Parts: sequence; structure tokens; C-alpha cells
Amino acid sequence: MKIVAAGGGSGGHVTPVLSVFNELKKTDPALQAWFVCDKGFAKQAKALMQEADVDVKVTTISAGKFRRYHGRTWAERLLDLETLVKNLHDLIFIVIGFMQSLWLLAKVRPDAVFTKGGFVCVPIGLAARLLRIPLVIHDSDTIPGLTNRILARHATTIATGAPLDNYKYPAAKSHYTGTPIRAAYRPADAKERRGLKQALGYDPDLPLVLVTGGGLGSAFLNTVVTEGAARVTERAQLVHLTGVGKTGEAEKAARSLPHYHVLDFVDRTMPDLIRAADVIVTRAGATALLEVAAAGAAVIIVPNPLLTGGHQTKNAAVYTKADAALVVDEARLKQEPEVLAATIVALLHDAPRRKELSANILGLARLDAARELARLISAAARRRPA
Repeated sequence: MKIVAAGGGSGGHVTPVLSVFNELKKTDPALQAWFVCDKGFAKQAKALMQEADVDVKVTTISAGKFRRYHGRTWAERLLDLETLVKNLHDLIFIVIGFMQSLWLLAKVRPDAVFTKGGFVCVPIGLAARLLRIPLVIHDSDTIPGLTNRILARHATTIATGAPLDNYKYPAAKSHYTGTPIRAAYRPADAKERRGLKQALGYDPDLPLVLVTGGGLGSAFLNTVVTEGAARVTERAQLVHLTGVGKTGEAEKAARSLPHYHVLDFVDRTMPDLIRAADVIVTRAGATALLEVAAAGAAVIIVPNPLLTGGHQTKNAAVYTKADAALVVDEARLKQEPEVLAATIVALLHDAPRRKELSANILGLARLDAARELARLISAAARRRPA
């Protein structure tokens, strides 16, 4: 079986594909796999795909993004000339990406195309439709993004990360699978956590706080965390993933704070890092949240309120409703940035609350998502016209 998958823009659209490839390999040892992403995330995608159980050929295409910042009125959007120019400019890249996708799919002749999400999926998904190749799409967020709204009408099968009542997709071809995550994400008890810290090179006797803004990092989170690093490191060691090329101010601050560790990006050891952490601070990307959920982590969520449709805010609301995480609004942190460090320290001092959050967030994990999605892709591949 030949499968071409696509995803990009963040690790949340890449790591699920890795898990799905591994599941497909279990049922088809002859599996041939390709992964298509945008150039901006190619380096990280290649590093992640090296962990797959199958040889994945990673290739890039041109892709364009249609920027629509949440909370802005149409008048504000029309007057934002800089964004308008960027959107018009990116339309050219979408057309180029579509032609590149046609060439790739005509050459590979896959049995099915799987798009995980991100704007790079539009050209490859439309090319699959034109060439009558079965298309399986997956939507992690509780609010469908523009990419999946475009591709849904052409998809053979739609898989979702949340229950179907969160979406308006056609019921006949929609399936709630959850979002695939690597099997390495699982809870660690205190003894395992201590061993993981030691193996990763950190002090096994100090609490560990992990901050991640996703594969590309978060400039806002980087600033707030750097400002509060001194207070957090009085009580714990702080591991801060800034995003590639964004270590800047954090790295300078770390020179005078021995327990402040700044890294740009982690791939292979990310599951161990999450399992070693006593407290995790993260944005509210759907895949990122499910990874920490599967590990049963005590989590503080800082959703990005500007992303399309406010989907991170709504993702975070699901965890708030289940009492599975603490949520700190970005708007509040802009006024009182010290609140984040105070929240981290308070949670470090409150072991019963961490245990309660851990138990509740584990209830939101769905560990069979990769296997179920692989089953749907295999079924779609068998439906390809001869």
C-alpha cells in the first residue's frame, strides 16, 4: 500500500501522522510512505519522521496561508493592508503548491492521501480529488479550520479529534477517532519521573516545570516565561522550549539562573520530557493537549486567543469543564505577567491538586486513535478506482 500524508505548520500536525504510519506498518509490512509539508516546518518534520517504523520520504511543496485573526471585525480586516497583501501574495504559493502536488501524486500513484491539518493540506487534498485518489482528512480541533472546511466536501472519510456533535461534517462519512499520539506518552509514577529527570540530565531531586509553545514556539509565552523564570527557579528547574530561532532573551536570562534550561526544539525525547515534568505550561493546540493528557500531566494552559475561530480558547474550555487543567488567559497575562509564575509555584506547592488534575486529564485521553485512523485509511485505500 502506498500512502501520501500531509500536515504542517506545527508539530501537532506531524506527530499524529507518525503514529498512523506506525500503525499502518503493523498491518502492511510492505507499506510505502510519503510525508508532504511546507518548507517552514521541514526541518522539524524530517527529524520527527526519522522515528517512524517505516522509511518515510519527506518532501515539501509551496503553500500559502489565509490569515484571519480571531476577534477582529470585517472592517478591521479590510483596513489591515499588510495582512491583505500577505494573503494575496500567498495565493500564488497555493497555486504553485497545487501544481507540485499534482506532479507528486501522478508520479507516486498512492492508494490514498491522508491530510492531518495545516494550510499545506489544501493543495495536496485538492490534487487528490482531481486525480480521484481517496482522501482521508483529520480534524483535531473542536472547531473545523478553513483547510478542513475546504477539503471536507471532497473527502472520502473524515476523522475527528472530538465527538462528532462538535462538528457539522456529513455524518455518513464522519468518524470520531480521537487524535493519534505516540505510544510513548503514558503516565509516570514518582519513581519513573525521578529516573527520567536523571536520564535527561536534570536534577532528579528538584521539581521540573516544562514550558512549550508548540513546534514553532510562542513569542508571547517566551516573554512572560522569561520574566517569571527567576521566581519559578527558586522552587524548581525550568525547561523552556522556545521554538527554533527564538531562544534570544530566554537564553540571556538563563546565564544567571542555573536551574533555567532553554532549548529551541525537542523531537525524540519529547515524550520523556513530558513524563518527567511535575507541571507543564502549554498552548492549547489539540494534539499537544492530548499528548499531555495521555501522560496524565498537571497542566496550565495559556490558549492563543487570536487563532482562527478562537479554536484554542474552545479547546481549553473542554479541559476547564472537565477540571482537567488550569487555564490562564493571555489577556490577563498582558496586564499581570507575574500571574503565570505565581500559578506555577502555587501548583508546585499543591500536590493533592496536581494529583486531581492528573486523574481528570487522563480521562480525556483516547489511546486507540492511531489504530482506528489507520483502519479508516486502509479501508479508503481499498476503495480506490482501478
